[in-house]
Amino acid sequence: MTSKPFRILGIQQIAIGGTDKQRLRALWVDTLGLEITGNFVSERENVDEDICALGSGVHKVEVDLMQPIDPEKKPAVHITPLNHVGLWVDDLQKAVEWMHANGVRLAPGGIRRGAAGHDICFIHPKGNEEFPIGGEGVLIELVQAPPEVVRALG
Repeated sequence: MTSKPFRILGIQQIAIGGTDKQRLRALWVDTLGLEITGNFVSERENVDEDICALGSGVHKVEVDLMQPIDPEKKPAVHITPLNHVGLWVDDLQKAVEWMHANGVRLAPGGIRRGAAGHDICFIHPKGNEEFPIGGEGVLIELVQAPPEVVRALG
């Protein structure tokens, strides 16, 4: 592989799926004390999620508690329970271009606005013949870091 024109700066989020957000809240909010900072609902992505926060400033990690709108439809955000891990990246466009050129399988949808308002894209959990590098069973979200995060973590 060629040298990378981007850097991964840290963990931006983890997303946890279940069939009932109330049960997820009982642990993550009521027991562990995370704060709910927002909600995101998307029919297209079949998700109803609470956006929670752990930590503060550039060290804040988003914890998304997700349930499917329809458990019979896809995407199935509750399968697997650890739905995805989000990573801050300093230059998402360059990262996507480099990964595409170096055999990394990206999930359909390209770069788009995510639930928390950042530009995102996903590394597919499985490689294929054309793009043999995947997340080995884990969906990985690449998240464009805002300038203050790049300065602090870069």
